[in-house]
Amino acid sequence: MSAKYLRILSYNIHKGFTVRNRAYVLSEIREAIRTVSPDVVFLQEVMGEKQGEMEPQFEFMADSIWPHFAYGKNAVYQGGHHGNAILSKYPILHWENQDVSTSSLERRGLLHAVIKPFESRPEMHLLCVHFGLFERDRQLQAALLCERIKQKVAFGHGLVVAGDFNDWALRLSKFFKKELGLEEAYHRRHKRHARTFPARMPILRLDRIYYHGFEIRAARCLHSDIWANLSDHAALLAELEWP
Repeated sequence: MSAKYLRILSYNIHKGFTVRNRAYVLSEIREAIRTVSPDVVFLQEVMGEKQGEMEPQFEFMADSIWPHFAYGKNAVYQGGHHGNAILSKYPILHWENQDVSTSSLERRGLLHAVIKPFESRPEMHLLCVHFGLFERDRQLQAALLCERIKQKVAFGHGLVVAGDFNDWALRLSKFFKKELGLEEAYHRRHKRHARTFPARMPILRLDRIYYHGFEIRAARCLHSDIWANLSDHAALLAELEWP
């Protein structure tokens, strides 16, 4: 069997706004993502309903490029709701959003979708996450993520877990490696986690693309040029090879 390749992008889009909500740039975000041609897009802080908008942000982002998508509603408030979304060039066989909130003040979920991008390979599991701001919450959410993967992902299936982990203390990668054998794409290529926040001059290493069952070909942090004037987070891009 010949190797197969997938381009994965993860991006906290800050509900389509720039830093400090100075401008609404959802169209520019969509165009920027298109320039790097990902096969699968993991989005965090995407609006599923926003007062004054005709369609959900994830549908607008998907357009004709990623015809298959899943959305997990997490935070609900007056005027709309937001959560995580997965956009895919390949059909989504099924998906589920698991509530992993630790309080009513900070609603969080694990969006789990399954695709089969290559006929000669097994199914591929995609989990899009946005962990909490507090260490105790992140520990609980990481444990729930591991429990779900152990229960739902069969041996030999491809696995990508991506999103905004808010893990500035850099504790989760060792935990995921021990519990699940996950590698982090940027760390694997560059021996360090990518600085992704704030986007213009990134300091904190919050965003990750973890994987299992693949080999990493490339990993980039997108924060310069057009990306610097979009969300408050930088985007991560990885190219994975399914040998």
